[in-house]
Amino acid sequence: MATKYSLLSLTLLILVGSTIASRMLVDSSTTQPMTFQYHNGPLLSGRLSINLIWYGNFNPTQRAIISDFVTSLSHSQSESQPSVAMWWSSIGKYYPVANSKRPTSLSLSLGKQVVIDSYSLGKSLTTKQLEALAGKGPQQQPNSINVVLTAADVAVEGFCMSRCGTHGSGSAKPAQKLTYIWVGNSETQCPGQCTWPFHQPIYGPQTTPLTAPNNDVGLDGMVINLATLLAGTVTNPYGNGYFQGPRDAPLEAASACPGVYGKGAYPGYAGNLLVDPTTGSSYNANGINKRKYLLPALYDPKTETCSTLV
Repeated sequence: MATKYSLLSLTLLILVGSTIASRMLVDSSTTQPMTFQYHNGPLLSGRLSINLIWYGNFNPTQRAIISDFVTSLSHSQSESQPSVAMWWSSIGKYYPVANSKRPTSLSLSLGKQVVIDSYSLGKSLTTKQLEALAGKGPQQQPNSINVVLTAADVAVEGFCMSRCGTHGSGSAKPAQKLTYIWVGNSETQCPGQCTWPFHQPIYGPQTTPLTAPNNDVGLDGMVINLATLLAGTVTNPYGNGYFQGPRDAPLEAASACPGVYGKGAYPGYAGNLLVDPTTGSSYNANGINKRKYLLPALYDPKTETCSTLV
């Protein structure tokens, strides 16, 4: 069951492992301090490869939007600021608390990419089929996060009705745990749930949608959901890391700050964002190859607030 909050407008749902947590538009200036807890489980650490499994029809430009985002996560801070790498560096605040005696480093890099454009499992996938896709090919290697990305014409069990993406874990071999993420392209199936603020939400204030920074509502929405799930994966990979609320419906590093992208965010308003003077698109982070992205606020365990780049 989705967690319910009175007087807040539901914008989308994210399934985490086998549980569901609601992403809602939140007025960050009036919400009460959040009580995040560390539940003594391991966090992901070291050098991790992000393997991308493309299921369905994605053109090269669409694949580049996601792969450039992943590469930008650990790219040099010499990129224009604020940067994707700056956003990701905030995750480091979780590690001294989780491992106070020996702080642990974390770095990400783009791993292998697999394109499955033949729809070998059909255009309607179950959760078990998603897990099967995540457990094949380059995903067998340790120290990796395996991301399954489904195209706009692929229906997935629970997609749009209760979730925009998933993260979870499994074991390929004894004593070897693998983590995975699934994110779907919702542009034609449910943009009101999974691509806000680039589309009007199905509930709440019907404000004018923002212009997507990469001119692709579906893929820019996927970036938001992938960023949210990456933050949850590394800080709560096995369900006993960092989260707020009950274990069967946790709010994690980014999903605890739903609808917040810039300072001054409130229901129906993503916050004060940067605007590209040429395209009119809204963004808050710069990436490689002159990319621009809109990324969710992250919960700061030190200040107990949602932290934004702008």
